[in-house]
Amino acid sequence: QLHLVESGGDLVRPGGSLRLSCAVSGINADYYVIGWFREAPGKEREGVSCINRNGDSITYADSVKGRFTISRDYAKNTVYLQMKNLKPEDTGVYYCGAGSGPRTQTLEAVYFGPWGPGTQVTVSS
Repeated sequence: QLHLVESGGDLVRPGGSLRLSCAVSGINADYYVIGWFREAPGKEREGVSCINRNGDSITYADSVKGRFTISRDYAKNTVYLQMKNLKPEDTGVYYCGAGSGPRTQTLEAVYFGPWGPGTQVTVSS
């Protein structure tokens, strides 16, 4: 059974930076694709980025390319999402989820689960 916990969310001004962490534990924790998703109020869960088990296949949503960087620390069983030049539209609850298989690269939430409880990111002046 996998267990994921997000942390690092905060209130930040436009143009600011944050680093989110997703701690993964459980059997074969490093086997899975880990994805970051976000939910804004009244909107569906949106895929942000994912990284495969080896760290050599990474996908980003167009809206975050060039601003967000995903990485994986196998020693700590943690996946990070470094976010720079944050915009108000980046506001939402950020979740990490575990998945497997090539369809995870589509960043569709249906191919991921279980999920962590989420961490709130608010970008506002």
